[in-house]
Amino acid sequence: MADATKYVPIGGGNVATDLKSLSFILKTKKTVAAAYAFILAFVAFTVFLAFSPSPNASSPWFTNIFSPASTTDGSYKPQIPNIFSLLFPNSSDPLHNNTNSSRSPYPNTTTESQTLKETSLENRTQTTLVNSTQDAVPVPTTNQTTDSHAPSLEVKFPPPLASKEPPGVVKNQTFNSGEAKPMSTNQTTNATATATNVSVSFPVQNVPNQNTSSNSSVKVDSVKGVVVSNDNYTASLARKQSNGKKDHAKGSDESMESLMKCDFFDGEWVKDDAYPLYKPDSCSLIDEQFNCIRNGRPDKDYQKYKWKPKDCTLPRLDAHRMLQLLRGKRLVFVGDSLNRNMWESLICILRNAVKNKHNVFEANGRVHFRGEAAYSFIFKDYHFSVELFVSPFLVQEGEMTDKNGTKKETLRLDLVGKSSSQYKDADILVFNTGHWWTHDKTSKGQDYYQEGSHVYAELNVLEAFRRALTTWSKWVDANINPSKTMVFFRGYSASHFSGGQWNSGGQCDSETDPIDNEKYLTEYPDKMKVLEKVLKNMKTHVTYQNITRMTDFRKDGHPSIYRKQNLSPEERKSPLRFQDCSHWCLPGVPDLWNEVLYAELLLREYQNQHEQKHR
Repeated sequence: MADATKYVPIGGGNVATDLKSLSFILKTKKTVAAAYAFILAFVAFTVFLAFSPSPNASSPWFTNIFSPASTTDGSYKPQIPNIFSLLFPNSSDPLHNNTNSSRSPYPNTTTESQTLKETSLENRTQTTLVNSTQDAVPVPTTNQTTDSHAPSLEVKFPPPLASKEPPGVVKNQTFNSGEAKPMSTNQTTNATATATNVSVSFPVQNVPNQNTSSNSSVKVDSVKGVVVSNDNYTASLARKQSNGKKDHAKGSDESMESLMKCDFFDGEWVKDDAYPLYKPDSCSLIDEQFNCIRNGRPDKDYQKYKWKPKDCTLPRLDAHRMLQLLRGKRLVFVGDSLNRNMWESLICILRNAVKNKHNVFEANGRVHFRGEAAYSFIFKDYHFSVELFVSPFLVQEGEMTDKNGTKKETLRLDLVGKSSSQYKDADILVFNTGHWWTHDKTSKGQDYYQEGSHVYAELNVLEAFRRALTTWSKWVDANINPSKTMVFFRGYSASHFSGGQWNSGGQCDSETDPIDNEKYLTEYPDKMKVLEKVLKNMKTHVTYQNITRMTDFRKDGHPSIYRKQNLSPEERKSPLRFQDCSHWCLPGVPDLWNEVLYAELLLREYQNQHEQKHR
């Protein structure tokens, strides 16, 4: 019965037949292959949809399903879960799990979820990284111009140093200005932003010569472009530095204003071991006549004095600065051997500051500076010259033949020196005269002074001096352009002959200290009073360097018997009879004349700068 039962057909014979037919069909190879292909295609399509939902599909239905939707926390997720969220409900979405991310209002601004983007090292700048809890705010930097119409704003800083600081903080900001702010006073900022006052904290890198706090919190106004320090110490430090700059400029201005009001020539000599301005016997250009140390002078204190006016302090002559002041110019001395004294002094001072001494040379290769009518020292590296034109009277020396056919020397009071045409276009002119007017012929004034074809049988020396200076002054007014050329007239340099004059046994070899009591000074020379009157009547401004009183103190500064090494037989017999108490040892007194000249050039530069500011 059991065996019979298991062979009984279920539901009738037709059904059994159909099932056998279907089983036969399924067992065919083609059918099996098609089934597997369908299953694989379905799985692949499902995986594709799970991992690559594209909102750009053409089907609206497709787009609505897979396009991201904003959530309440600001993140973006698909409207249907992907396959992994179905299979693994507790896993995180690797693409959209950052619940703290925020969208920057500016496409080019980097947020916390992004890495810091650096620009080229050449610009040494980087994109600002801001905190994820706030909108990105552009921080203005030095020389940055922000345009409100720009579609995106990017703030650039120097690249940061390696840091363990958390994201959202810009490390080691470098300021280009001396103050604790990353923008210049000339910056133009027109940007407008939704947040007007957003604080961005970033430590500031310590940079040499920049007094900036290393941990300064800076408040940035994105609209005004104003950076305000929240750190009292940094703000105080910035104010101190700013005030320091202002104080320095103010001090410089006050110093210049003080010099402008000061009488440089009313003062006293003060001992100062910082002098002389160059080492004794270090300048091979000094004539033997002025090189007292080489000629055996034993005492040295006469070199260690500076001139101190009563109402101001003369700036020490900075040779490097003076080289720059003279760059591209012609400085010309015109006068007698006392101007040669000053000329050689200045050449030695300036040459001492030049790196390549071979680039300082006399234009014609001369090494001795007596006997020629003109000399010119070229400072090749600075494209300027310091020149000397020998003209002891500033007017022409000549000669004429008298009735007896005898030639005699004359002084043409009505003609300026022949070399005048060679220096009229100079940038700086320093004139002097005086000493030769004390010689026998000029002091006596007999058959010597000439005007036109007339020679005066006798003419007072002061009147002759006045006429000569008037001739000179008219030439200056007619030929000198005061807007281009500075004109100086250096006054009479005091002599200190004792017991006679320069040609009658006058001496000064025993003098080793300056005069310390004004009552021993000589009276102001009448010739200089004449000079002052002439200068007042001139159209051209001439700066009078009244050195007479300041030199009168210095009876110790002359070469005296130390004026040469090789004495003549007559000089060996009576060396004390042949002394030089008119000229000056170098280094020595003429160096201070040049220090006054330097102060005058600084004043002129200062005045020119202020005139340009007020135009």
